[in-house]
Amino acid sequence: MDPLSIIGVIIGLGAIIGGNAWEGGHIGSLLNGPAIVIVMGGTLGAVLLQTPLSTFLHALKAMKWVFVPPLLDGPKQIKKISGWSSVARREGLLGLENMISGEKDPFARKGLQLLVDGNEADSIRDSLEVEMFARHERDLQAAKVLEGMGGFSPTIGIIGAVMGLIHVMQNLSDPSKLGSGIATAFVATIYGVGLANLLFIPMSNKLKAVSQKLQQDRELMLEGIISIAEGENPRNIEMKLSGFVEEPEKVVK
Repeated sequence: MDPLSIIGVIIGLGAIIGGNAWEGGHIGSLLNGPAIVIVMGGTLGAVLLQTPLSTFLHALKAMKWVFVPPLLDGPKQIKKISGWSSVARREGLLGLENMISGEKDPFARKGLQLLVDGNEADSIRDSLEVEMFARHERDLQAAKVLEGMGGFSPTIGIIGAVMGLIHVMQNLSDPSKLGSGIATAFVATIYGVGLANLLFIPMSNKLKAVSQKLQQDRELMLEGIISIAEGENPRNIEMKLSGFVEEPEKVVK
């Protein structure tokens, strides 16, 4: 669980609702069914129009990373790679065959299979780099779906505002219908701008950050597997891969 994402949503929505109440408004004034339909429906329709189905489905799956990011344990990965290296030095690369079935990460599993099959280090690097960059690009495209929603929703909110004002102008002779039209006009704008800047764009940036972290984790795995293919000492592999792990900076007094 990512506490910063949860805290960010609570603070953002709380500030708007709390500020509205402080000014003497009530939460009911921010709830408007037609405005929700216009902004959410219009934004979703625009995103579906510009996004391939596979990218949209991947974006739906990746959204959970905003609040529940993948568990990435660099030191644990390094220890595991060092263990593979020790097995390879004792039993040869074929000794890693039993490790493949127990590995949950498809990227690491592919790397182990390439090692067991006796591929050269350069060939392994080429194969894994293609998959690594392809995965990273898919994750970035998923983030761009939310980024697109953040770009469309304010404009759709303005469309909702104009529609509300049109409704007002058509009913000037009936004062009882003016209030709902004006409410839809202003609330639609709030929804469009608020969703873009409080949810869609921040969520897109968080997905990009998670994607970058996943890319770094795959780079660690790639370098470890290449080191095993080149027959490096397990201790040397640990020292080399430790550069991927973030450590607290020490203050020099």
